[in-house]
Amino acid sequence: MLTKMIELPGGTFRMGSADFYPEESPVHDVTVAAFSIERHPVTNEQFAGFVAATGYRTVAELSLDPAAYPGVTADDLMPGGLVFRPTSGPVDLQEWRQWWTWVPGACWHRPFGPGSSIDDRPDHPVVQIAYPDAAAYAAWADRRLPSEAQWEYAARAGSQSVYAWGDDAAPEGRLMANTWQGRFPYRNDAALGWVGTSPVGTFPPNAFGLVDMIGNVWEWTTTPYTQRHRPGAAQAGCCPEPTGDPTKFQALKGGSHLCAPEYCHRYRPAARSSQSQDSATTHIGFRCVAD
Repeated sequence: MLTKMIELPGGTFRMGSADFYPEESPVHDVTVAAFSIERHPVTNEQFAGFVAATGYRTVAELSLDPAAYPGVTADDLMPGGLVFRPTSGPVDLQEWRQWWTWVPGACWHRPFGPGSSIDDRPDHPVVQIAYPDAAAYAAWADRRLPSEAQWEYAARAGSQSVYAWGDDAAPEGRLMANTWQGRFPYRNDAALGWVGTSPVGTFPPNAFGLVDMIGNVWEWTTTPYTQRHRPGAAQAGCCPEPTGDPTKFQALKGGSHLCAPEYCHRYRPAARSSQSQDSATTHIGFRCVAD
């Protein structure tokens, strides 16, 4: 069953932020036409239905082409994905390779590699999804992926505050999104009991009735990533930095369960990150829109 769509009116809003990371600037007016957006990210159960109907194999399930990755060892060309693994204690937060590990065999139905499963999490967002995988699902569902502007408009839900719900990350002590609790990347105190992804809708909806627009998993958009909403400025990213063909990077939105204020304060509507189209990780998912 496909996710329920929520119809949004068109409008003009102030996109971006000048208060956090340089890639969120400049703040500028954007007008979007009316559109519909899925209430929550695509779940494991929904993606399984797509695979069952089509026989689709995700990027993480396919061996990489050596010609496209010159100099990469044969082991690193095996099918697989990036898996988050907490460190044993405090580390240099500039060295993301300390907590990200390439795991052969990791894919959407084995998100942490061989031996892992999604059998007990049908209502969690599907992860280990590369951009082509998200686009393929959207086409099958007769929907499409959102632009970055559409996504931010939907996440803001009419607000211009720091967070979708106001300027306080946890108003009156209430946790509003699935983000890292504790000290990143070694101590995770769990978000409402969840370490990693949580079932969609565990946290409160925004004013448009959309859930998990902030936290849980990053979400793909159709917008190619450019720095500072325009080319030419340095990025201070919290995820693996862009390498290779710059035309093959998309803007991600929303932050994830790995976002922490001391490292990745990107659980805000204005926040954004770059990701190569072929990346599959344990914290990236998607949702669809329609006209």
